[in-house]
Amino acid sequence: MNYGYGLWIMVIVNIVWILLFVVSFIKPKKKREWRSMGVVSAFFVALFTEMYGFPLTIYFLTSVLGYKLPVLNPYSHENGHLLASFGLGVDKALVICQIGSLLFGIGMIIIGIGWWQIHRSKGGLVTSGIYKYIRHPQYLGIFLLTIGMMIQWPTISTLVMWPILMRSYYKLAKREEKEVLNEFGEEYVEYIKETPAFFPFEWNRREINRSNML
Repeated sequence: MNYGYGLWIMVIVNIVWILLFVVSFIKPKKKREWRSMGVVSAFFVALFTEMYGFPLTIYFLTSVLGYKLPVLNPYSHENGHLLASFGLGVDKALVICQIGSLLFGIGMIIIGIGWWQIHRSKGGLVTSGIYKYIRHPQYLGIFLLTIGMMIQWPTISTLVMWPILMRSYYKLAKREEKEVLNEFGEEYVEYIKETPAFFPFEWNRREINRSNML
């Protein structure tokens, strides 16, 4: 029986390169920023460990719960994608993986654009470019990175961790906005009124009403 895991070098290489990318462009400095980055790190460690190291989700379903997956060898890497193991087929699962890869790539681009604009501003308030459409493009980039990877390789551990990651960055964004409001005052209040937080077509009137309470 072909066992498509145990590739620990691949696990380490993938974890290192993605975390180097995220840390380089997000540039966490404060304790709370590193705390959120720790959640991202744990997410990718869990993801790549199951993708190349040990298929914990497949093992849990087959050995612990006794679920019989409709494939001959659920421990081959081709059937490692949960949708393939549940009978969707390797070809269709690969198409879905490409959708995940596309979201992952878009997330990387958004993170890079957000970093470039912040870097050019040299401490000023950025309200143009991508920041004209969303206030936190780099955090949107992280959301897309992680959603893309969950589509590409869904696991129980990452599905559990993703809401925690989202909540962590949502709270971080709100705390950062309080600091920016203290620095830029009414200018930032007006920016909040005109610009959604995370998604270009998001429009939440409650944010306008709360802008003076940040």
